Parts: sequence; C-alpha cells; structure tokens
Amino acid sequence: MATSTAVPKDAQAGLVIGFDADDTLWHNEIYYRQAAERFRALLGAYQAPEQIEKTLSEFEVRNISLYGYGFKSFTLSMIEAAIAITARQAPAELIDSILQIGRGMLNGEVLLFEHARDTLRRLADDHVLMLITKGDLLEQGNKVRRSGLAGFFRYIEIVEDKTPESYRALLDKYAIPARRFLMVGNSLKSDILPVLEIGGRAIFVPYEHTWAHEHADGRGRSHHEIEHLGQLPSLIASLDA
Repeated sequence: MATSTAVPKDAQAGLVIGFDADDTLWHNEIYYRQAAERFRALLGAYQAPEQIEKTLSEFEVRNISLYGYGFKSFTLSMIEAAIAITARQAPAELIDSILQIGRGMLNGEVLLFEHARDTLRRLADDHVLMLITKGDLLEQGNKVRRSGLAGFFRYIEIVEDKTPESYRALLDKYAIPARRFLMVGNSLKSDILPVLEIGGRAIFVPYEHTWAHEHADGRGRSHHEIEHLGQLPSLIASLDA
C-alpha cells in the first residue's frame, strides 16, 4: 500500500523520516495483553494460567511464518491453542468466545500516543514522511485510516516483515539514499537494527509493553534514543544542522 508512486524531488536531497505505527504512533500491544487475559480466563478450567500463556505464546510465534503479524493471526493462534489445551475437546461455545475476542481486537479504538499528531504535523512541513508498518494489509490499512494520521505521510507502506531486504527494497522503490533515511520506532529488532544494517539512521522510542518477540540487543549500535515522540522534532533539527 502506498499513497504515491512518484519519486519526490527532495527525496535524494532532504531527510526522509520513516515511522513505525503499532506501539510507536498508537497503542497496539495492550490489545494483545487484554485478549490474552480473557483467553486465560476462558481456559482456566483446563490448565494453570502460566501453562495457558506458554501454550498460546508457542502457537503465536510458530504461526508468524504462516499467518503473518496481526490480530487475525493472533485469533487463529488462540483457537489452535484452545484446541491443544482442551485435548481437542474445545466446545463450540469456547471457539465462539475466542472469535468474539478477536473481533473486539479488530474493532478496538486506535489510541494515539501523546505527542504523535503534533510531532507529525511539525515534521511534515519540512520533511518527507513515510509510514512503514508490518502485518495484514486490510487490518493495518484500516488502522491507518482510522488513526486520522494518513494525511501527514507522503508514503504509506504495509510490509509482511521488516528486514534489511524489505527496507532496502522500499528505499530503492523511491530512489532514497540510505544515508538520507531515518527510521523512528519502538522495536530494536524491526525498526532500528535492520535500518542501521543498510546504512540508514534510526531513533529508538522505547515502549514498556513491546512484545517480547521484538526485543533485541542494541548495545554497541549507533542509534539515538528518546523518551517520547515530543522530543523528536528537536532531535531531528539537531541532526539536520
């Protein structure tokens, strides 16, 4: 998904700033945590909470290669975990309850982080902004539209995963030199390290509820870190100076 296919004249001259979406611009992991809590309550008669959580996590990680990232993938993982936990005896009512949890995740409010809208407004005046989010095309596209932030971005890209190769392909697509690209996000694994590997720059915005699967060791890597998005414009101004 892209809002434009034309290469901007300033892409090769000015700084192009990429933004992660989930848990960088708006809350996302909280919905997984709420869903997992409801799932544990549903299966409480079958196993201890810690074992339920372990089984669900195993299915969730294993299924990434099959279903990708997102709420729909998580819903399928909950169903598979329930079947395993109940020794293939999960009643229809239980499966229906899990589907309701999944629908609730998909229909949940897009809750923006403080400073997100104002920061994008300030930066969009002088920079090319690109939104790069991974996951299901329809699911992520709906969140982008409902967020009310789409208008700030020159480009909106939804990718299956964030790897050095996928970032390199996006920069090639828009003829953006890696040295002029800066990525902002909450995941060292997805938003920071792959961009540094291809010669770009990155700003890490830690989030206390980042999914454990997105954790990585960023020690010794040259990236900036801020506490919240409100600090981003001044940092970028210093980089541009």
